[in-house]
Amino acid sequence: MTAAREEILRRIRAAAVPPAPEPPRHYLRHAPGTDPDDRPGTLALFAERLAEYGARVLRATDPGPAVARALRDEGARSLVVPDGLPAAWTADWDGEVRTDRRTDTDLHTGRPPLGTAELDATDAVLTACAAAVADSGTLVLDGGPAQGRRAATLLPDLHVCVVRAEQVHSALPGALAVLDPARPLTFVSGPSATADIEMIRVKGVHGPRRLVVVLLEAPGG
Repeated sequence: MTAAREEILRRIRAAAVPPAPEPPRHYLRHAPGTDPDDRPGTLALFAERLAEYGARVLRATDPGPAVARALRDEGARSLVVPDGLPAAWTADWDGEVRTDRRTDTDLHTGRPPLGTAELDATDAVLTACAAAVADSGTLVLDGGPAQGRRAATLLPDLHVCVVRAEQVHSALPGALAVLDPARPLTFVSGPSATADIEMIRVKGVHGPRRLVVVLLEAPGG
């Protein structure tokens, strides 16, 4: 049996295998009907798509007041923030802030990450993102700085995400070009929702029911 196996493998190795065809690269790299160089138009499309999903968009040049406004408007009293989040983003908010640690035990404080019950009992989570897609109104999280663990963006009922204008790409190919495929990528398009076969839509099944995006633009931009 060993000889037969070796003979089969020898024939497979010796077989002439045609090279794989080159994948097409001429697909559209920006949102249909848009000018890829029109940055105001790209940002407007991003905000429009998010609104269609039921998300709120706050355009701002200073994240602190915008984040505070978003949290107050949504009635949040407690907030989870990941390691690496800029302190200025929460400087204008007077509610409780809980920092979620990245590792099993924080080396400086000895505190572990927040538990499931603690996250579930927190009103909101504030993060950055790795990239965003205007055409689909999508945020991409990769667990990098100021984004934190996936659990922290799943359990609180409200997700506030700060997106820098330069992170918004017209369509998916542009975003994929700047993302690291080795990172744990999560694509978020609007508040969490699902529908059954009768098209009854239910929010909050797989994550936060509410999403607020703070679109951070340069002053005068």
